[in-house]
Order: sequence, then C-alpha cells, then structure tokens
Amino acid sequence: MSLLEQTQQIMTFCPQVMITPGICEGYLLKRRKWPLKGWHKVGLDLKGRVQGSLDVSLAVMSINKKSNRIDLDTGDILYHIKAKSHDLFYIWVTKLQAHRLYKKNETANAHSSIIQILSHTASSSAGMEDPSGGSGVLPSANTAVNSKVSAWLRQSHDPVTCVQELNRCNLDLSELNRLIQSLQVLEVGHSFTNGDLQRIISIQNLSLEKPKKPKSGKMWGHSRTLSRVEALGMLSSNHLSSSSHLGASVPSIPDYVYSQLSPLSVVSLEGKKIQQDICTMSLRVLASLKSVHETLTLERQKLQEAWEANNVHQSNTLAVPAPSHGPPSVADSAAEYFDASDDILCGSSSEVSDESGLSDGSTTNSEPEEGHASTTRKYRASISRTPNNFVPKSTGRRTALPAHCPDNSHVGLMAILYNNIGKDLARVSMPAALNEPVNLLQRLCEELEYSELLDVANNTPDPYQRMVYIAAFAISGYTTATFRNRYKPFNPVLGETYECIREDRGFRFISEQVCHHPPISACHAESENFTFWQDQRWKNKFWGKSLEILPTGMVNVTLSRYGDHYEWNKVVTCIHNVLSQQRYLEHYGEVTIQNLKNSTCTCKITFVKSRYWGSDTNKNEVQGTVLDQGGSVIHRFGGLWHEGIFCDTLPTPKCIWKPNSQPKDYLQFYGFSTFAMELNELTPDLRPFLPPTDTRLRPDQRMLEEGNVSGADRKKDEIEELQRERRKELAKKGSEHTPRFFRKAKDSSGRDVWLNTGTYWELRQNPGFAKLENITLW
Repeated sequence: MSLLEQTQQIMTFCPQVMITPGICEGYLLKRRKWPLKGWHKVGLDLKGRVQGSLDVSLAVMSINKKSNRIDLDTGDILYHIKAKSHDLFYIWVTKLQAHRLYKKNETANAHSSIIQILSHTASSSAGMEDPSGGSGVLPSANTAVNSKVSAWLRQSHDPVTCVQELNRCNLDLSELNRLIQSLQVLEVGHSFTNGDLQRIISIQNLSLEKPKKPKSGKMWGHSRTLSRVEALGMLSSNHLSSSSHLGASVPSIPDYVYSQLSPLSVVSLEGKKIQQDICTMSLRVLASLKSVHETLTLERQKLQEAWEANNVHQSNTLAVPAPSHGPPSVADSAAEYFDASDDILCGSSSEVSDESGLSDGSTTNSEPEEGHASTTRKYRASISRTPNNFVPKSTGRRTALPAHCPDNSHVGLMAILYNNIGKDLARVSMPAALNEPVNLLQRLCEELEYSELLDVANNTPDPYQRMVYIAAFAISGYTTATFRNRYKPFNPVLGETYECIREDRGFRFISEQVCHHPPISACHAESENFTFWQDQRWKNKFWGKSLEILPTGMVNVTLSRYGDHYEWNKVVTCIHNVLSQQRYLEHYGEVTIQNLKNSTCTCKITFVKSRYWGSDTNKNEVQGTVLDQGGSVIHRFGGLWHEGIFCDTLPTPKCIWKPNSQPKDYLQFYGFSTFAMELNELTPDLRPFLPPTDTRLRPDQRMLEEGNVSGADRKKDEIEELQRERRKELAKKGSEHTPRFFRKAKDSSGRDVWLNTGTYWELRQNPGFAKLENITLW
C-alpha cells in the first residue's frame, strides 16, 4: 500500500470528536499609547484570519479578572484588550479557550495521523524490500546509514505493537463518538452548571454587539440581573464560582446575548450511564496513547543514536538541532511555545493587578507620523550611501575575546521562564551559560561608544542643531543590542564597581551598584566637553513568548561650553520569541529631551513599534523632531536605530550618525562591537590601580570569558551566596548598605537620584585602593 493510500485510509477512519466552536463577533477595547492614548474600540472576531488578525491558538493568553483585561502575546507583538463588562469578559474568555483547545486538538490529531503513517511504513518495511533494493524507509544520501536503519527496523517489533495500539485507539474513539451522539439524543431541559454554560457559549454563534434602538424610540430593557437568571432556572447558585480559570461569578448575561444561547437539556438515568461509559472509554484511550508514547520514545532514541553514530546532523526532523552559522541559541527546542496547562495565565496571580502594570510601549501600535511617512525611504537610502562619520582609530586594545561564546542549547530556559511568569526576572538566578562576559555596570559605559556626538554638540553654536546631535547620541545607545539578543549581561552584586578610562575618547567613567532590591546601577562620566550621568533601574516582564525590559530613571548630559543640561527618559526594550531561534529585539516608546537650563527647544523621539502584519523593512524605525518654544518644528530627522540617523532640515542635509562596522567573527564573540570587546580587558599595568570590587576582577565573569562555563557557574553561585550572607549580617545589625562613591539626592522634579560624590578618582590617586579597607564581594 502506498504512503498516500495509507494516509487517506487513516484520515477517513479517524472520527472527529471535537465539536467545532461557534463564531464570536463584537467589539473590545484595545490599549494604545500613540497617537491617541488609552483604550480604544476595536473589532474582533473569531471567524478566520484576515489582515490585522492574530492566531489565538499560537499566542500566550493571560487574564486579569479585576480589570476585565486579556493580554495576548503572539511572540511578534503584545496586545492588551479588555471588555466593557465582566459578563462579556467571561464570554470572550470562554470563546477564546474553546478556539484554542479546538485548534490544538486539531494539530494533535494531525500529529497522530503522521505517527500512524510512519508506524505503518516502518512495519511494512520490516518485511518488504524496495524494488530498487533499498530499505524503503528514511531516504538519505548516506547509503550506509540507510542500511543500518533498515536493519534496525527489521529487528524491532515495537512499531507493530505501536500500530496495534493506535488501531485500538481508533476503535475506542469511534465508540466515544457514538456514545456522545447517543447522549445528545437523550438530552432534555435541565438547570445549567458552570460547565454546561461554558459548553453552550463555546459552540454557539454569538454577536456581542448590543442591537441598535428601534425607530419607534422604545428603549431596550436592561440586562437580566443574576437573581432573575437564577429564577428562570438558567444558572445554578454556584454559577462560575467553581471556574478553574476565573475564580469569580458573572453578575449577568445581557438579553441580546442570552437570546442567542440554546439551553442544554436534562440528562436521564440512561444518559448518566452513557456518561460513565464515556469516562471509562476515555481512560482506555489515554492508557493506549501512553503506551504508544513510551514506545515511540524508545524507538526515537534508537534512531537518533543510529544517526549520531554516522555523524549525520543535517535534515534531522526528530529534534536534532540543525547547525547554525551564528552563536547557538538559548533554546533550540523550538519555534512553537507550549502554553501552561490550562492555556490561561491569570494576571491577578502576578504582582501586577491593575493597569499600572502595563508598559506604555507594550500596547502601542505606533503608526508613522504623517510628516515622516513619505521620508522614511529617503532616510534609509541616504544612510546606506553615507560612510561612517566617525571611523574608530586603532587603540592598541584587544580585538577578540579569549574564547568563543558557549553552546547553551542544553539550558532549560523554557522551564526557568515558565516558573517565573509575571515576575521580575532581575530576582531570578540564571545559569552562567546564558550570560555574556560583561556586566550591567559595563553596559552603562557602552552607551558612551559614540561619545563623539557629544563632542560635536559641545562645539555647535546653534541650539537647535545642538539638540539634533544630543538626540542622535540618545538613539546611538540602543544600537549596542543589535546582535545581543542571545545572551544577557551579568547582574552586579551590591557594592560592585567599574571604572573605564579612555584617553583616546577623552573621558573617564565610574559606575557602582548602589541598591540590590530594587536593583539600581549608578554611573558618572566626565570629559572636557561633557558630563554624563544616570541611575538606571530595570524591571523585567515575561509575557509568555516575549520579555519586556522597562527602564526607569533619567539620563543626564551637560555641555561645558554652553552650560546646557539635557535630560531624557528611555524606551521599552522587548525580546520577541524569547524561546526560539527566531528571537529578535525591538525598542518602542517615546523619548522626550529637555534642556533644564533654558526652554529654547525640546526634542521628541518616537521608536516606532513594528506592525504585526508589517515586513522587516518596518522594524527599528525611529523618528524625531526638534521643536521651538511655540511648538513649531525646526528640525526633523529619522532613520533606523541599528543603521543610522539622517537629518534633511540642516543647512546641509546629511547622515548625522551611523554605527561603526562590526569586528571580524563578531557572532562568535557574543555579537560584541569592538568597543564592547574592550570593556572587560584587564591589563597588568591597570590591575594595581583597581579596587577589589571592580567588575574586571570578578572571577565568574572572567571564567566565562575564558570559556570555563562550569567553573563560572560554580563561582557565580558562591558570589550570590556571599551576597545573601552580607545582607543577613546587615539585617541583624539593623543597618543598610551605604554606597561608596554615590549618594542619594533629589532632582529638580523631586525624584530620587544617585549622584557621584567625586571621591573615586581622588582615592584612586592618593592613597590608592590597595591601602584602603575594601569590602569582600568574591
């Protein structure tokens, strides 16, 4: 029998036991930030995929019953929607569950059919040769492998047993289908239970829009209250109180929805007997499928060993990862993320219980501003033709790391993130193999890679043009993450420091971890042209397929020549498809740059969120305007934050910033730029001047850089345990950690900030850190 005939026979024989969910149409509220903030009415239907829709079966769904909100994470984009009332929210959640369950069962049935086909083929091959003399199974260019696999199949009797179990499942499923049909015939009217109501809602075609008022002017009646529904026998007294997903009752069901529901019927004694038979038959099916699963697992292991023995690693569809030209991914398991057991993650169990937990950027579907839409292509073309404005000179520093980045495909990132959904991941300890050999304190210094833009700004007399270069510097800080979505930086321990002196760039930099809960990193840099400082706080939110990093705190820059003091915020960074090889990074939100010394001009920058149905050319777009005191646009610029920024309103339109070229083999070195590779370099002449708390002296980070991943893991655990012990000792004394080089203060807006005390460079020179008392961090 041919493979096609076997497929048709199996697909014909398999009964359909899942009832197709009904259509649901209506309007929900979708949250967005720009151009109109807040919740806006949007149409949503579950009839099929159209432009602008999403496949809910592949999205991770979480709910917040207090605010009637549903969060959908597709991996490419985050949607935050909510219903106007709790009863409509309940209906939408029930409908979404039904469609997700149906789609997943549909996929599972397709997988079962494929397994049966493979099993039939394997069993047939055991006793029948191909006319050409081959084995007839698992064709490959490697003849030796084919012959060995064929020989193994001839000796294996498990596939025959597997086929028998699957045939038994088919018969049981057919019997289940017959019993269900018999039960439906016996049904007569009875009171609703929670399960009954959910089933009715899931299979009915519903329109959740309230009908328009009749022309006669008569008003429609109000929705039924809960007591009235119960009086009609429609709902039991514990209606929805036993729901495993919502855990709360629904106050009412509107008339225009209730009228569309066809009530279930009372089940007779014979019907109850059929229900018991259904349960018994279902358990038999489950036992058979478990047996099949165990058999297939053993056979798959044998087949994988046969392939590995002959060094065949390509075109392997049985979970052997294909080779990658770039650095290995965090999780080779997969492009598809399997959700939590009940398909719904209850938002109320998270630390976020209201709207304040949503990041502004996560809900924005930013469309290009009208003035920018026609110029984006021009910006891109101009940037591509423009050479780098600032060509880095040879510094004599290293251009490569001691070892390549490790393979971390064995790390169970899915289990780590799943156990921490909705939590702040800054508090979660990660294996060292997921890290890159730089620290968050060093990442702050990395934002100064294009400090030349501040030098140019300090020498630009026109305040409006000066603001353009400040904006370009603010954007340039994001390009460091272009190739850095596969690994994460080390989290500093409390009291850890980092210094960076760059004579070639004319600045010196100091940073310190000043607080642990919440984690706060403070930094300060100074040169003849500028002063740069910030205290950065990070919050992380894992939504199921995406990881959002929400920075708080302000970035500050002063220019020495003109006395300007610029201040701006940072945008949201989101890592999409965090569990698959198709992982990518995106920034979105708005940045506002203000000059606190005078109000001559301000700047607004929009990091445009990519559209769900957009192409790759729409990603990473950034748009900005420089405004005068009256709000008129003086300069307009734009481009892509990973390719460059072009301003066509300057006296000479030009590319004002373009990232430097990446070094050779950068993908084998964590995607580091040349500047990033220099951050953790430790030379013999520098070591005596560093305090023992400097990041470059941290042993676990140094071990990882040298390729000793297991040693880095052990040392990382020791360092974190030492930090916990220090915190316990301070708690016993009733005291708190006091930062060494930064102090807490208030800014002009009353916000808490951490400012440099100015003592680091003095102590470094006289008497030197080696002669001072220092805390022991590792």
